[in-house]
Formats: sequence, C-alpha cells, structure tokens
Amino acid sequence: MGNCGEIMSGFFLRQKNTNVRISLPAVCFVWQLAMIVLFGVFIRYDEESDAHWVEFRKSHNISSDIENDFYFRYPSFQDVHVMIFVGFGFLMTFLKRYSFGGVGFNFLIAAFGLQWALLMQGWFHALNPETGKITIGVESLINADFCCAGSLIAYGALLGKVSPVQLLVVTLFGVTLFAVEEYIILDLLHCRDAGGSMVIHAFGGYYGLAISWVLYRPNLHLSKRLNGSVYHSDVFAMIGTLFLWMFWPSFNSAITDHGDGQHRAAINTYLALASSVLTAVAISSMSQKKGKLDMVHIQNATLAGGVAMGTAAEFMITPYGSLIVGFFCGIISTCGYLAVTPFLEKYLKLQDTCGVHNLHAVPGMLGGFIGAIVAAAATEDVYGREGLINVFDFEGEFSTRSVGTQGGFQAAGTCVAIVFGLVGGAIVGCILRFPIWGDPADDNCYDDEVYWELPEDEETIPPVLEYNNHMIHKHQDISESNFSVDQS
Repeated sequence: MGNCGEIMSGFFLRQKNTNVRISLPAVCFVWQLAMIVLFGVFIRYDEESDAHWVEFRKSHNISSDIENDFYFRYPSFQDVHVMIFVGFGFLMTFLKRYSFGGVGFNFLIAAFGLQWALLMQGWFHALNPETGKITIGVESLINADFCCAGSLIAYGALLGKVSPVQLLVVTLFGVTLFAVEEYIILDLLHCRDAGGSMVIHAFGGYYGLAISWVLYRPNLHLSKRLNGSVYHSDVFAMIGTLFLWMFWPSFNSAITDHGDGQHRAAINTYLALASSVLTAVAISSMSQKKGKLDMVHIQNATLAGGVAMGTAAEFMITPYGSLIVGFFCGIISTCGYLAVTPFLEKYLKLQDTCGVHNLHAVPGMLGGFIGAIVAAAATEDVYGREGLINVFDFEGEFSTRSVGTQGGFQAAGTCVAIVFGLVGGAIVGCILRFPIWGDPADDNCYDDEVYWELPEDEETIPPVLEYNNHMIHKHQDISESNFSVDQS
C-alpha cells in the first residue's frame, strides 16, 4: 500500500511539462473533425432558414419575409455575440503578462463551445424524433452563446493557471453539464430564467470555483509578481466591462417572448446595471482611507446588477424594484472582492483569479432566489390573467400550477444549478489533476510566454507600475506609495 501511494504521489506531483505541440493540435483537429461528422449527421436548417421558407410562408399565411424570426432575433444575437467574444475576452486582460491568454483562450473556448452547444442543446430541445435531426435557427445561435458563457465564467476562476488543452476539456464537460442542468431547470421544473441567473451565472460560477478548489496550488505565491495588473492592462479590461455593461440588456432579453416581456426585460436590466455602478463606486471609495477607487471593483462589481436581474428580468418586478436589486448587488459584489475572496483563499484554499464568486456565483444565486420571490408574489391584479399565463407559460401540463408553486420551483432550480456546478466542477477538476495536460508549474503561472510567441520588445521590457491584484486587497500604509517601480 505504501509503495502504491508513493507511485500515485509521484505520478501527480511529477515535474510539469508545458509543451503542447502535440496535445493541443491533436485535440483541436480531432474535436473539430468530430464536430463536422456530428453536424453532418444531425444538424439541419429550421423552416425559417431553409430554402423552403417561401412554401412555408404561404402555407402558414405569413404575409412578409419581415416576419421571419431572423429579423426579430438577429440584433440581440449580435449584442450577445459581442459580449461573448469581446466583453468576456477583454475583461480577462487585466493581468500584466496574460492578455494574450485572456482574450485568445476566451476566443478558443467560445469557438469550440458554440459548436458543441448547438449539438448538446439540440439533442435536449430540438431533436425531431421522426427524422432524428436537429434544426437550428438564429435563436439556436443565441442559446449556444449562452451555453458558452458558463464555461467562460469558469475560465475566469482558472485564468493563468491552466493550459489551453485543459480549457478545452473544461469546455467539453461544461457545455455538457450546462445542457443537462438547463433541461432539468427549464423543461422538467418549468422555471423561467431568460437572462440565465441560474443556468448560466450560478452554474458557471460554482463550476469554475469547484475546479479551482480541486486544482489548488500550494506554491502559487511563487507567481505572485505576475498576479496583478498594470495601468494599460486595466484600461483594456475596462473596455470589456463597458461592452458587457452596454449590451447586458440584450443578453437578458434576447430569448424572451416578443412584445412586453422582451421590452420589460431590457428596461429592468438597464436600471439594475445603472444602480449597481453607484453602489460599487461608493463601497470602493469607502474602503480606502483617502477614498480612492479600486479598478478591480469598477471592472466587476458594476456588472453584478445585470447578473442578478437575469431571472426576474421579464417579471413585473417594477422599475424601482430593479434599482433595489442593483443597489444591493453592487454592495455585495464589492464587499466580496474586499473581504470574501481573501478569506476563501486563506481558509478554504480557493484561488479565484477573476473573482467569479463575487460577480457571477453569488449574484447568480441571489438572482435565482429573487426570481423565486417575485414569481411567488405575482398576482392577477398586477399581471392580469392572460399576463400570468404568458409570463410564466402556464399552459398544457402546467396550466394548473399556482404562482406559489412556481416560486418554489424557481428556488429549486437555483439549487439544481449550484449542485451541478459544484459536483460537476469537482469531478472535472479531478480529471484535470492528471499530469498530462501541459499546465504550468506554480512558479510559472499568469505568464503568456508559456503558451504564446511574444514580440521581442515585449519580452525585454521590465514590469512597471505594479499596483493592483485581483486576489488580495492590499492593506498597505497609506503613507507609502501605491505604486512600485521595479529597478532594473
């Protein structure tokens, strides 16, 4: 038994090899070829994107091409697509030496994830039992982007500590788990979650945190010099924040029903986002002796209102209710960066690079429970009888469900998302512990040079103006400068 333990310990603790020249191309080629084969077998255009649309239009008395769903959904799809590739990508460029990895690996995850998502979501939601085919249209593309968002959120907790091969594995399992929990929550439990507080943010946040916990690095302090930002990296990250902030109303309203629901979702999200900015700024200023703002809080906590409004966005939460949600989520998220993240790292050994616990996991969980409360409090006086049926889809087998019961199922759906994230993340983390993925050593994290060819001038410039760290809030004597210039 002792020899077996020594062998296993030696296997998992052997020296890291970050050469992915064989593994990364192999995974990319094999998985892309698999996508081609699977798409050839299963994926087809739906009736609104097929060449038979003309016949379909005539047979269904559709008067104009303008009634094609493309013209309703594509503007929202554009906004969501920009959020996935530009918003999330640039938000992760805050690390001083990991901007290539932040935006580049975000690109890789999303490009693979959206293909796998079309298949996984298609098998659960759009598979025709007679033909065995999956039909896709513009709404399928939006849902695929949503599915990718869960894995991108998880990447935030792992940023700078994993290899691109590991990220593809995280995405493969993340998209699979997302499709299953989404089916359970939206179809079996019949929850409403237009903006994904439960299925996207709570799941993605806890999925990434569980993986990070399993992959704990006891000597990560050896890379501490790179676990922070410089002036220009924070400016690039702020670009990501602004793209996300501007387009979040589209994210939360993209797949809601046409008409009042979509309109209301955009308004509620718009207001919650605005409110969270002011409270995030207020708490950030209050936390410093001289009232200075921390860019970490402005980049992240200002988005918490949009995350928390995801579930209740299409409900009659009222405009002032949306402001209240944003008000408290801005406070909770900022306090999380100030106190909770250092606590989790010190006592629970949880290394959360981007602080997804404070931006996605907790606001997503709160958003799910807020949606449950608002659903349970719904009345005919506020919604109208037809409005209740339309908003909560009380039709078919769910026609006799009460609003109180709906609220209970909404809360249950939030718990399902959290459990899937934690359990699924723990399992995936165990898989990623095998020393075959080319991940960096503890003293070689947060550095683009491990996986990217860098310009020569970039390699010779010493680090300058180190002042910010997303992991640990620095309680330095204010009499000392917050900036330190490394001497060459």
